[in-house]
Amino acid sequence: MINAAKNRNIALQMLNPSAKDLEHGLELHKNSLVFDAYGFMPLCGGRSAREEELIAAGASRDEIHYADEMHHMVEGFHDPRIRKLLKETWEYGGVDCIFQNCGEESNDVERLIKRLGNYTRTIDYCTEVYERCPFPEKLEEIRARGNKALYITTNGVPISSKFVSADENLHLVESFFNLGVRMMHLTYNRRNLMGDGCAEAANAGLSDFGRMAIAEMNRVGVIPDVAHSGQQTSLEAALCSKKPVVASHSTAGKFSTHYRAKCDEVIEAIKKTNGYIGICCYPTFLQGKKNINALIDHIDYVAKTFGVDHVAIGTDRGATLSEYVWSENMPKNRKIWEQYWVAPGTGDNAPDDFGSLAWTNWPLFTVGLVMRGYSDSDIQKIIGGNVMRVCKETLA
Repeated sequence: MINAAKNRNIALQMLNPSAKDLEHGLELHKNSLVFDAYGFMPLCGGRSAREEELIAAGASRDEIHYADEMHHMVEGFHDPRIRKLLKETWEYGGVDCIFQNCGEESNDVERLIKRLGNYTRTIDYCTEVYERCPFPEKLEEIRARGNKALYITTNGVPISSKFVSADENLHLVESFFNLGVRMMHLTYNRRNLMGDGCAEAANAGLSDFGRMAIAEMNRVGVIPDVAHSGQQTSLEAALCSKKPVVASHSTAGKFSTHYRAKCDEVIEAIKKTNGYIGICCYPTFLQGKKNINALIDHIDYVAKTFGVDHVAIGTDRGATLSEYVWSENMPKNRKIWEQYWVAPGTGDNAPDDFGSLAWTNWPLFTVGLVMRGYSDSDIQKIIGGNVMRVCKETLA
C-alpha cells in the first residue's frame, strides 16, 4: 500500500471537507456497494528472478512482459505478507468489486487469454480475498461475506484469425463470455475491424462488422465499451445497440479536450441506451484542475446535465503493494500496435494531482460528492449502483 496515507492527506487538503461531511461521507462509503466501473486490482511490485533471467538471456519483449505480469498478478502473492497487504489495501479503499481489465489491448485471442488466465488464477489462489462473480446478483452475497470480486472485461473483442465468415469470427464473443468476460472494448486507441479508436484523426465511425459485433454482444450479454473509441464510433455504437453502452473510463468533453473525453452528443446517446460514462482518475484526461476536485467536477457535470443514473467512476487506476523495481538491463522495444499512439493531450502532471486521485482514495470520492450536496441514494448510484444496474440489464 505505497504512499496510501500520504495520498489521502493530499486529497483531504484539496477537498477541505467539514468534519460533518467527512464523517458522513466515510460512513456512507463504508455502508454502500462500491463498484469501480473500470480499474485494476492491487498488484505486487518488485521484479522476479525469472524476469531477470529472461532479460539477461535476451528474451523477446512478449516473453518478458508475460513474466512481468505473472509476477505482479500471480506469483508475488505467494508471499504471505503481500497477501495480507492485498486484503488491507482493498479495505482501505473501501471497494467491493472492480470491472477488471483481464485482456490486453487487442483482438488477438492468444494475447487476450494470457491476461485472462493470470487473473483467473489469482482469484482462485487468493481465496481469503476473492470470490468468483460471474453474475452481478452474487456480488451482494460476496460483499456480505466480507470478500471482494473482480468482474471481468477485456480491452478488445476476440476475433478468430481464420476469417471463415463474419458470423463465425464472432463466435468467440460467447466463448469468452463463458470464461467470465462481461464487457469488451470495441476499439482501443487505433482503428481496428470494429471502427476508429479515439486517437485516430479520421473519426470514421463504426464498421458494418462492428455493428454485427454489438448485436452479438447484446445477444450473449456482454456490455459494449466505447471508452477508447472515437466520437463517431461511440455515437454509432450507442445508436445501434439494443442494450446499454458504456464509456467505462473516460471524461466529459465539456471540461477536457483530451481524445479520451466524450462530447455531449455521445454522452446523450449513451444515456438513451440506459448506459453511463465512468469518469477516470488520470490528471491528463481530466484537464482543468487535474486533481480530485476535477474528478468531482466531471461527475457533477454529467450528473446534472444527463442525469445521476448515467455517471459512474471508472478509475483506470490500481494500487501497488510494494516498490516497483526497474532493471537497467530492460531492453527497449517498440510498443505494441493497439496500445500506443502519438496524440495530443499528454504531458507532465504534478505528483500531488496523481496522489489525490489514488485508487486507495475511493472513500474520499464519496466525501467529495457529499460536499456537492448529493443525496445518499444518488451517491450510491454513482459509486456502484449504476454499474450494477447495467450489468443486470445486459444479462437480462
